Amino acid sequence: MCQQTAGLVARVLEEHGIATVTLSAMRDVAEAVLAPRAVFLPFPFGSPMGRPKDTAKQTAVLRAVLAALEEIQVPGTIIEARIPY
Repeated sequence: MCQQTAGLVARVLEEHGIATVTLSAMRDVAEAVLAPRAVFLPFPFGSPMGRPKDTAKQTAVLRAVLAALEEIQVPGTIIEARIPY
């Protein structure tokens, strides 16, 4: 699913009371679609969670996403995760 679609779907889910967090490799797209909560990771396309089989990095990404779910209080907020690729 493309980042733009994920952001739009997230908005609809949030309107129905379901909390969401999207991952984005393109901050401007997350801003444009007004994703309710987003985590920006400057990773290459096709690797939103990091390199294959890199469980340590994938766990760090998952922790950042779950933290964003708790931390973000204002819709449209984007957190930049400081996780190196």
